[in-house]
Amino acid sequence: MTDMNKEAIAVLNDLIQTSKDGQEGFKTCAEDIKHPQLKALFVQRSADCATAASELQAAVRSMGGDPETSTSVSGDLHRRWVDVKSMFTGKDEEAVLNEAERGEDHALKAYKEAMEKITKHNLVGIRDLVERQYHGVQRNHDQVKALRNQARAS
Repeated sequence: MTDMNKEAIAVLNDLIQTSKDGQEGFKTCAEDIKHPQLKALFVQRSADCATAASELQAAVRSMGGDPETSTSVSGDLHRRWVDVKSMFTGKDEEAVLNEAERGEDHALKAYKEAMEKITKHNLVGIRDLVERQYHGVQRNHDQVKALRNQARAS
């Protein structure tokens, strides 16, 4: 396996964990929220993250690597912290949207860092996939932020 393949696989495996974190995070948001339209949105976003992770795992396999299959430790810790915090603050719409936005901030950062590594190491073979997913993460972030702002204004 070439060094470029190893670097590409490492980048993709990091994004797999980010996608798995998103999948679990949105699933938790869907469980915590009562508003039916928001619940449906979070269920869909969780499924979108699962699809993204599957695409990334297939790319890793096609390069001869072993794809990640789990969430990150930091994502697990964040979800636990949210659970503890919600015991004290409740699970109101704005609080859930705040945590969803925080998760999307993390995902955006991870994808930006991946794009920088792709450029730095000239990993053109994975650029299109990662860039397409990055734009999806940006849309998710912007939508969650707008919904959070609406909830704040209410």
